[in-house]
Amino acid sequence: SSKFNITPLEQWSGVKTKPFIITGPCSVEGEEQVFDTVRQLIENAGDKIHLIRGGIWKPRTRPNSFEGVGEIGLPWLKSVGKEVGLPVTVEVANPEHVEAALKAEIDVLWIGARTTVSPFAVQEIADSLKGVDIPVLVKNPVNPDLELWLGAIERLNAVGIKKLGAIHRGFSSYEKTAYRNPPMWEIPIELRRRYPEIPIIVDPSHMGGSRDMIYTLAQQGMDMGFDGLMIESHRNPDKAWSDAKQQVTPQRLAEILNALIVRQPKIATDELQPLRDLRARVDRIDDYIIELLSERMGISEQIGTLKKVNHLAIHQSERWAYIVKRALEKGRTGGLTEEFLLKLFQQRHNESIRHQSNVMEK
Repeated sequence: SSKFNITPLEQWSGVKTKPFIITGPCSVEGEEQVFDTVRQLIENAGDKIHLIRGGIWKPRTRPNSFEGVGEIGLPWLKSVGKEVGLPVTVEVANPEHVEAALKAEIDVLWIGARTTVSPFAVQEIADSLKGVDIPVLVKNPVNPDLELWLGAIERLNAVGIKKLGAIHRGFSSYEKTAYRNPPMWEIPIELRRRYPEIPIIVDPSHMGGSRDMIYTLAQQGMDMGFDGLMIESHRNPDKAWSDAKQQVTPQRLAEILNALIVRQPKIATDELQPLRDLRARVDRIDDYIIELLSERMGISEQIGTLKKVNHLAIHQSERWAYIVKRALEKGRTGGLTEEFLLKLFQQRHNESIRHQSNVMEK
């Protein structure tokens, strides 16, 4: 794993308290639209907003969709930022975008999910930023790949960009879910575990794909202890030229931000001894689970030896179906969800197959 040399978010942003809030329209549609939207944002939630966003270049899935006003919109966004006294940010997807944004004195850049997925594209952007002191936020790639996400951050850090952050906007899924991009919280949680110095901004607009889900997802992000939120806001969301369903009015944004409960990331006093006691119990149980799993894998190796001697296949479909059925029935009585049990037992089954395969190959 790489070591990151990153300037803390509070140092380069000047914001000392959480959450760090980024908001503005999905797309800059015109000068009057962006000015009116931002003015309403400041009027309703100005004391809680730290960075104004606006899409200038919009990578769309299908051709003939609105792909942004382009470079002409950069001075509109910069001007409205100066008017309200806030920095502004745009998405860049190639060196030409970077050059135009820097020329317009845009304060912060972000790299979108469709760009993060391509190491070639990220490297070109990184090379174009060599020697430039500007904050860059990196959205997770479309697919659930933590290494690809970290790789994009590494490429930027390697050329000297120290003001870096990650934006978690969920991941695409083949399965139909309630989300536009399921959160898969385990991935940003693992990023935080490996590199706690990287600030993580949650994007509930793209996760849910619906304005009705934004508050719940934003609160979940705060419950995870992440650093901020990027929420799309438009003066008239239903008539927005892109992603209309996931944008909220400035008035609704203020309601969401006012309702948020911000959790403390660490225990600050000795007053929570009961929590420490419960954590100690959890640690003992986790140790016991690991010991039992190790014992079980030893039995799996013995089973593998018997299968090898008797020329039996490693995977026995009927036995596996019985194990799953039994686990689901027993788990229901303990209040465990089917989704959790299936994932848990599938992973355990995969590890058992690995142990038996090692025996077979000897």
